[in-house]
Amino acid sequence: MSREDFSQYGKDFQETLCHLILVDRPFADQMFEVININFLELKYLQTFVKLVANYREKFSVHPTEKIMTSILRTEIDKEPEAVQQQLRNFFARISKAKIEDSEYITATALDFCRKQKLKEAMLKSVKLLKNSSFDEISQVINEALKLGSDSNFGHDYLKDFEQRFEFKSRNPISTGWDEIDKITKQGLGSGELGIVIAPTGAGKSMALVHIAAAALTAGKNVIYYTLELSDTVVGSRFDSCITNVPLNDLSAFKEEIYEKVQMVAGKLIVKEYPTKSASCQTLKNHVEKMASRDFKPDMIVVDYGDLLRPISALREKRHELETIYEQLRAMAQEHECCVWTASQTNRSGLNAEVITMESISEAFNKCFVADFIFSISRTIEDKLSNSGRIFVAKNRNGPDGIIYPIHMDTRNVTIKIHSSTGETIGEVEKSAKKRQAQKLVTLYKKVKKGGNN
Repeated sequence: MSREDFSQYGKDFQETLCHLILVDRPFADQMFEVININFLELKYLQTFVKLVANYREKFSVHPTEKIMTSILRTEIDKEPEAVQQQLRNFFARISKAKIEDSEYITATALDFCRKQKLKEAMLKSVKLLKNSSFDEISQVINEALKLGSDSNFGHDYLKDFEQRFEFKSRNPISTGWDEIDKITKQGLGSGELGIVIAPTGAGKSMALVHIAAAALTAGKNVIYYTLELSDTVVGSRFDSCITNVPLNDLSAFKEEIYEKVQMVAGKLIVKEYPTKSASCQTLKNHVEKMASRDFKPDMIVVDYGDLLRPISALREKRHELETIYEQLRAMAQEHECCVWTASQTNRSGLNAEVITMESISEAFNKCFVADFIFSISRTIEDKLSNSGRIFVAKNRNGPDGIIYPIHMDTRNVTIKIHSSTGETIGEVEKSAKKRQAQKLVTLYKKVKKGGNN
């Protein structure tokens, strides 16, 4: 069989490909990582490959030609008569034939799969185009183009022994808080996801601005996606945080602020999207567009993840949110940067002394993909005194379960973290109940004294 017969990856090519899948176990192992039976255009070839795959899955071994003979005798009776006959004829031909173009098949099989995957993606895109699902179109096309692109076979435990002792930097970026940097090994690293959880109005955006501003002053490039506030409002918060000028006084110190922000070593891009108008794919497209302009982010901030639109609508909202946070971490890994975002708490976190992951809104499972999670708790009394607590709920690179008292200055968009007192959640809640009881006693005495008069 000549290579010219394979030029369009037609019947001859696909039959030889299936033949090689049966007789060459290493080749089959590689192909089953990328091939879909729908890539094969003939029903009997689809069935043939499916039979091989089913046997491998059931018995964890590759079928021999002898076993395949038995399978074709006993397991194809549910197929249409024409397909059964085509299968038997095909197997009879390859049983007597020698594969002369195995090298060519091996070299071009991946290209064949990519082209077939791209055909599928284009057909799907036509349907999506009718619904103006542009982000989803971009995703399916990108997935098709990336098919089989991962050339990393993994870490060979024995062969790569020395590599485990070589220092590989996470390239962590400081959070701007010494206490948090200590327990995270200097901040969030490349490919890692951090989440701030807090109820509405507790300071999620302030915390994200603080973290991003610390990265900027350290010379890092940051993309800040705002899905709730306008880009000008976010810009003003950065002005206040970096210069320590109160928000209400920014206009009076315009020239001084300009001089200070000009000294910032890093570069900041603030991109505004209306709530629920952008998906993770939208953000990825923007990052790639910035890359074409020679801007690579060291940190991506999404304010905040719950306000992203899912690429595909799922039956339950919690599954949509879980998928969004999985995609955010995938973005961190793909673009080799760290990603920070925030998530809303449910009602149980509104006036809690310490917010834990159990209070996270809608989908608890979205916490599983995160590398670092901390909560901001601020009761009514805390807000009056500009205080509160940060609780480290999850930390892959160090200890968690730590409570830090904080001072929050909303005028200057600053959050200061104090050293941990070593108090547990139970102790904090006990102290809060004690303070509440004392207030009630004091109130009772006042009321009683007034009644006696």
